[in-house]
Amino acid sequence: MRFSSIGSGSRGNGTLIEKGDTCLLVDCGFSVKQTVQRLARLGIAPQMISAILVTHEHGDHISGVAALARRFQIPVWATHGSAMSFSGGALPALNICSSHERFAIGDLEVTPFPVPHDAREPSQFLFSDGDHQLGVLTDTGSITPHIEALLSGCDALMLESNYDADMLTKSDYPASLKARISGQRGHLDNHQAASLLARIDCTRLQHLVAAHLSEQNNSAEIVRETLAVALDCETAWVSIADQDHGLAWRQLG
Repeated sequence: MRFSSIGSGSRGNGTLIEKGDTCLLVDCGFSVKQTVQRLARLGIAPQMISAILVTHEHGDHISGVAALARRFQIPVWATHGSAMSFSGGALPALNICSSHERFAIGDLEVTPFPVPHDAREPSQFLFSDGDHQLGVLTDTGSITPHIEALLSGCDALMLESNYDADMLTKSDYPASLKARISGQRGHLDNHQAASLLARIDCTRLQHLVAAHLSEQNNSAEIVRETLAVALDCETAWVSIADQDHGLAWRQLG
């Protein structure tokens, strides 16, 4: 199993997970043209995508889903709440999944799980090929015991480290936006992400990727330093899923 990112941040998100002939795209917050270009950088044609999985309905995650699915006849999986964003006939195939029930797509087993975020029915995902597990967690304002249990013992983690608390406090964002971002249903800051890493079993961890970094209220250097302390590792070992350049393929094995 391997994974990569076509881009991560407030201007668009998309994560690829591949095993054998199965290639899943989690979210698509880019135009069709942009998505095709970003996929090509990773050696993927849209026709190779087996399914699109939706985490929630915010534009940076969903704005390109319907157009890409229609253009290339790709089935979409979403919770009932997230699926409400798609009007009738907007997708070639819409599969409703529960955030409490695992399912399989080709060679990959998918375990959705609910997260505290300001959306209708947001979920994130744990992926398994039978030998390895990849946890993907972004767009959550707080960590639940269920999240901790699922992500403990993963072989790879793509983990939100959205903002530096001091930078957000000092920013020129409106007070309402600051409250939304830092709230219980907003986003994880660097220390929240580090605290999660300190509490779960990371002994099998081969890759840690920090994701959904704020371009205004965070920096890759701060993120790497904060998360490296939690893992007692070199800062260079912490990878970043970048907004413009995404993340090159990471292999589990």
